[in-house]
Amino acid sequence: MTQNTPLSSCPLNHFREVRQRVLSTAQLRAHGVSATQAASQCLPSGPWQQLLPGVYLLHREPPTGADRLHGALLYAGRTPTPGRRAGSPQAAAAQAGSGYGAAMVTGLAALTLYGFDSAPPLMSLRRIDVLVPRTRRLRSTRFVQVLRSAGLPCPGQVAGVPVAPVERALADAVAELTDAAAVRRLLTEAVRGGHSEPAAVVRELSAAKLLSRAPVVDAVDSLLAEGRAVAERRLYAMVRDQGLPDPLWNVELRMPGGPGLGGVDAYWPDQAVAVVLDTRAPRHSAPEAGEQKEHDARGSAYTTGREHLEELGITVVPVAPRKLREAMEQQATVVRTALTAAADREPAAYVMILPR
Repeated sequence: MTQNTPLSSCPLNHFREVRQRVLSTAQLRAHGVSATQAASQCLPSGPWQQLLPGVYLLHREPPTGADRLHGALLYAGRTPTPGRRAGSPQAAAAQAGSGYGAAMVTGLAALTLYGFDSAPPLMSLRRIDVLVPRTRRLRSTRFVQVLRSAGLPCPGQVAGVPVAPVERALADAVAELTDAAAVRRLLTEAVRGGHSEPAAVVRELSAAKLLSRAPVVDAVDSLLAEGRAVAERRLYAMVRDQGLPDPLWNVELRMPGGPGLGGVDAYWPDQAVAVVLDTRAPRHSAPEAGEQKEHDARGSAYTTGREHLEELGITVVPVAPRKLREAMEQQATVVRTALTAAADREPAAYVMILPR
């Protein structure tokens, strides 16, 4: 049987109009091709090949990265057993009509789709991780690694492919990596490339119970340092691009002859307005007693320092790095409003300004 010979009332030429050259048994059945007919096409002399159980490649060439990716999703997205839930309502709604059920790509394959330079090309990946609901009775096979989750995140879409959020994809990738340098590159690029914020990444790593793993410990420190550097650059850009007056950068405030009041990232002395970047690391899940005490002490010091400055008449504008990334103009408006309102306030107490 040649590739141009019709198997049913629907000729094979019709399949070339499909976006991908990979079809599941159910999709073939919808085109009038039975499982027996599909199997016959995959004989050594036939024009097709079976890529995965229930998934067929409609050519004899080696599968491309896209073939493997879509094949993995078709395999993992097969219709679940009737009566079983396909995942959270949000995930189910997002996946409606995708043809992949509740399945989504995660791990290194997802990071590749997001454009991470430190993630390998699809063709070089030994496996493709696919996230499915925990209730799915589905085994990993060939190049497909099935990961189950009790609560599926709402996927994003990259070129029509359902992809786990960056933070979840990072956690799933890091869980399988033992190379500390590779882990550090991925986490650093997530922040440097604007894909996510350190706090969100650390929360996901914490939820996956990965923060105590050796390759992750040092990488998280680098991640937080990179996150602060990126936030500072965005703060500089906000002041410059939004036409705000130049402040004093990275200074420490101190009472004359008295105690220090803490450092601020930007300070307008004439208006007594300070901007503070809140780049504190989120608390680890189930921390040790000592770690919990240290975390609580840092949070208390942050709050106390801000309250002390405000008691002295200094307006403190806390800025979250995420808001600088997603709503810079809005944050600039908040700062501009604080500067304008200074004329209507009582003069602030005199403070010394020192380099930090």
